Amino acid sequence: MVTAGDTQLRPFLATWPRPSKPGSAGLRPAARKIRERGRWPRPAWPRAPPLGGRLSNAPPRSAELAGTERSTHRPRPGPSSLPGLDPCWREKPPWGGGKGNWRRPRKIIVDDDDSKIWSLYDAGPRNIRCPLIFLPPVSGTADVFFRQILALTGWGYRVIALQYPVYWDHLEFCDGFRKLLDHLQLDKVHLFGASLGGFLAQKFAEYTHKSPRVQSLILCNAFSDTSIFNQTWTANSFWLMPSFMLKKIVLGNFSSGPVDPMMADAIDFMVDRLESLGQSELASRLTLNCQNSYVEPHKIRDIPVTIMDVFDQSALSTEAKEEMYKLYPNARRAHLKTGGNFPYLCRSAEVNLYVQIHLLQFHGTKYAAIDPSMVSAEELEVQKGNLGISQEEQ
Repeated sequence: MVTAGDTQLRPFLATWPRPSKPGSAGLRPAARKIRERGRWPRPAWPRAPPLGGRLSNAPPRSAELAGTERSTHRPRPGPSSLPGLDPCWREKPPWGGGKGNWRRPRKIIVDDDDSKIWSLYDAGPRNIRCPLIFLPPVSGTADVFFRQILALTGWGYRVIALQYPVYWDHLEFCDGFRKLLDHLQLDKVHLFGASLGGFLAQKFAEYTHKSPRVQSLILCNAFSDTSIFNQTWTANSFWLMPSFMLKKIVLGNFSSGPVDPMMADAIDFMVDRLESLGQSELASRLTLNCQNSYVEPHKIRDIPVTIMDVFDQSALSTEAKEEMYKLYPNARRAHLKTGGNFPYLCRSAEVNLYVQIHLLQFHGTKYAAIDPSMVSAEELEVQKGNLGISQEEQ
């Protein structure tokens, strides 16, 4: 130990390089001097990758997709270490193909292109083979239906909220969605589509009309013809536009006038979700929304449909709503006095009630989206009687 009187050792200690960073204590004096003076050889960090490529020293694509589930792998459930979660979310994050939870969506690849990743939340009893699937609008992601997930799963329904990958054509989307249902081992499903999601739900029902995969449709602020937006001539140029311009196009359809606090919160939430989308995601969704296409009603006339719309201001015109009524004359109509473009967020109680009324007709059948143990025996008897009457009328 060196004391204040050890003057002979002070010049030597003053010039000796002391360890300044962890791990340098065992270095030789010359090596420590080089490291302290900033001339220590540093690793070559990867720079920004060039457009359309990947640096040779960047991590491989397989490392980026380590938590993504492929269609050839079966999901592996696991218990959660987080207390207090609902039983339907008590699963580990999807590392290595496990199912997702509320914090982290489940990611699945069903196409040959690894960049096309489906993200979804799957909640509710897994023994239900005909669940209710939610398809978001242009500006939405899978978690915009969190109010429906929390409420419906609490009542025993199985609910799946999707976020689709980048598709530039309706046929391509329908083929990818069919592969996703095959991977999830779902023969038939109920579809809830909002705006663009409603149009894609109709196109998928039309695409699979020879081998039906859609048991029923709930169309919220949906449309049947893309020509109502008067942008079919610009649909093929959205991929060239920068992200800020695409977001400006979408935000132009949001309500700008005075609204109640619930609707204001819904708009703020959707703006936040819009900011989370990349340029390619926004461009592909706008292309699907404006690409020249329409629904052929004769191919889906046998599917039970509920049309849900609002009486206040929304992105759809009155003519577009009337066209939907003409397209589905036998459809049930669920009207909301207010709700704007996002009634599933700001009027969730009414939307959830209409969803339950729509699904009530399938209770007691193999296409029920609810756990049979959650349905009373009296309700099942009434529903079976109604089914017998409808079959006799047919």
